[in-house]
Amino acid sequence: MALGAFSLSLAVKDIQASKDFYQKFGFTVVGGDQQQGWLIMRNSSQTIGLFQGMFENNMLTFNPGWDNQGNPTETFTDVRSIQQTLKDQGVDFISEVDENTSGPGSFMLMDPDGNPILVDQHR
Repeated sequence: MALGAFSLSLAVKDIQASKDFYQKFGFTVVGGDQQQGWLIMRNSSQTIGLFQGMFENNMLTFNPGWDNQGNPTETFTDVRSIQQTLKDQGVDFISEVDENTSGPGSFMLMDPDGNPILVDQHR
């Protein structure tokens, strides 16, 4: 199962303060819209998302169809296939992607310790 690019999505209180902080670690803004309350920052192949007011907790994020630089991959495992594989193994979901669709879609679940995991396909 190819999960695609991995990033940590951080629920931040002050996006400017968080941006300034992570820039000290060498992260640069590669996407997003600070006025809308979200930024994507990268340092080499490490990616973090800063999200102010969009969700309550930090979460692990996987993006099928993207590499670690946010570029489309030639082949990838569709989010619906990943979801079905996890369902077949008895995993419970918070939200699911409609299996009768194609293209972009996402699902969310929690690991045993309550950490949210988002699998979010953009293509």
